Amino acid sequence: MPSRSYAGVDVEVGEDGFFVHPEQWTEEMAPVIAKESGVDDLTPRHWQVVNFMRAQYMAKGDSPSVRLLGKASGVPVKELYELFPKGPAKLAAKIAGIPKPRSCI
Repeated sequence: MPSRSYAGVDVEVGEDGFFVHPEQWTEEMAPVIAKESGVDDLTPRHWQVVNFMRAQYMAKGDSPSVRLLGKASGVPVKELYELFPKGPAKLAAKIAGIPKPRSCI
């Protein structure tokens, strides 16, 4: 499998660039991943979503869908698309260092 270096740490990623081992992720990596993905600055609202995504993944072993993300994260779906314009669930999962959500193509 391919690997990437974020914040000076090599991590294993799948062909689509998502972390294979979420436990390798650190908060210092998130701004680097975000910038590479077209999100220049992570605001507190971005972090709210990223932290929610990680917590959901760690608790359930899967990432939430956009619908659940909009209902349970405290960030409405419309705002999710403003924060993560290339697809909220997919992009937030990538920044959060978790595997690509099953609901994403």
